[in-house]
Amino acid sequence: MSNENAAPAATEPLALTAALASFDALWSPRIVARVNDYDVRVAKVAGEHVWHVHEDTDEFFLVLDGTLHIALRDGGSGSGSGSGSGSERSVTLEQGAVFVVPRGVWHLPRSSGGASILLFEPSGTSTVGDAHDVVPGHVDVTTGHALGA
Repeated sequence: MSNENAAPAATEPLALTAALASFDALWSPRIVARVNDYDVRVAKVAGEHVWHVHEDTDEFFLVLDGTLHIALRDGGSGSGSGSGSGSERSVTLEQGAVFVVPRGVWHLPRSSGGASILLFEPSGTSTVGDAHDVVPGHVDVTTGHALGA
């Protein structure tokens, strides 16, 4: 899958703190590297994202700073309030914690105090998945932006 926003091949180490310091936009990930056909993205987050699902891919989260909560809802189909009629639970990721949202699971990331996160997902994956609730204005619908863009 091609991605015109792909990061160039790394020829020097990249400090994630410097990458995060280069932008202020929330819920608007920057591509810091590519690994085969996967993007390594960093994002600053605060407040709620949007209920969404990635039907064909898992989504990897690593919290670099702050705390991230992810509400999860299994099962069902359709749209509205996270869709699905399955059970709901929430996981809390503190700094340094990793979590993988399995493909097909509706999820809602949120952070009341703000967080910096690293995401690892196939290039071209939309930030709002394959299906989603109404996207609020503060959420950037993107497949990732090049660092510095």
